[in-house]
Amino acid sequence: MFGLGKRMVFLVALLVAAAFIVTGCGGGEVAPVGDEDAEKMKVGFVYIGSPGDAGWTYAHDQGRKYLEENLPYVITETVENVSDADAERVLTQLAERGNRVIFATSFGFMDPVINVAAKYPDVIFLHCSGYKTADNATNYFGRIYQPRYLSGIVAGMTTESNLIGYVAAYPIPEVIRGINAFTLGVRAVNPEAKVRVVWTHTWYDPAKEKEAAKVLLDAGADVIAQHQDTPGPQQAAQERGVFSIGYNSDMSAMAPEAVLTSVVWNWGPYYVRAVEAVKNGTWDNTPYWGSMADGIVDLAPFGPMVSEEIKAKVAKEKERILSGDWDVFHGPIYAQDGELKVAAGEALTDAEMLEMSWFVQGVEGSIPN
Repeated sequence: MFGLGKRMVFLVALLVAAAFIVTGCGGGEVAPVGDEDAEKMKVGFVYIGSPGDAGWTYAHDQGRKYLEENLPYVITETVENVSDADAERVLTQLAERGNRVIFATSFGFMDPVINVAAKYPDVIFLHCSGYKTADNATNYFGRIYQPRYLSGIVAGMTTESNLIGYVAAYPIPEVIRGINAFTLGVRAVNPEAKVRVVWTHTWYDPAKEKEAAKVLLDAGADVIAQHQDTPGPQQAAQERGVFSIGYNSDMSAMAPEAVLTSVVWNWGPYYVRAVEAVKNGTWDNTPYWGSMADGIVDLAPFGPMVSEEIKAKVAKEKERILSGDWDVFHGPIYAQDGELKVAAGEALTDAEMLEMSWFVQGVEGSIPN
């Protein structure tokens, strides 16, 4: 996700639990660490939102917890709800407080990371979803487009109206790439289906994202997918008695009658590898773009409404991706206007995927300037 910028009872409970576990605090302030933890390796996390979003920040925070559970010499502290404008101050504060590794988990934190890294050469900075590096800073992300494609197969085999709605955040390459991968999955099993996109220009706005889903439902969509941080679109689908595809974490608890599956992140193993590399002196600033084979991205368990036929098709396509012999953006692929973008036997490079600014055939909607 490129960040810019209650809900159900159990989420409130999640926030309360986090208050006891997380050593940081909200509002862009770093909380003090007790003397008893002075000998531990300090690792900081900067969040654009709160772990209670059930989405992007929640997934990162699950990875942070995994890090502490698997590396007992590590103590983490987090700062939540950090704006792009305030990121440099927060990163500086974490560096001053002795954090040896700092994870910045939003695209908008990229330039602040590079600026602060120059001032603290003994601190390692890892920035999620960006593209800039320095001697002591790199970027990391995952090939979330791979499970997006698989979720498109689920949607394409489920829809009866042949109109699938997609609630999208911002018109940036990551989101466009996800829409395209999803649509390729849909059309691989159902060439008559269309994927209609509505932009919200938000990451976290439950009401607005739910309303966007309703617009798509009113147009006849009977499956709703999303690139958003809230379960609002999932809940809208459930209220209408249709189906949905979640994102970031398993959203089935928020809309159990609607969620077919979710496209999910699993940051924990990467966080462990990165911190171990720093401790062992083997870390380098090579960017990381992990795949399904690494386990950093995947599909959540299927809902009970998903047929065995669909599960079998997804398993077959997943195995093809895991083999490394084929990936989602292998040709032939046509653009929305019919232009051949990727010829048969060819594939998009990583650079081309990271700069994607066009829709594939089957997408209804435009990309705002």
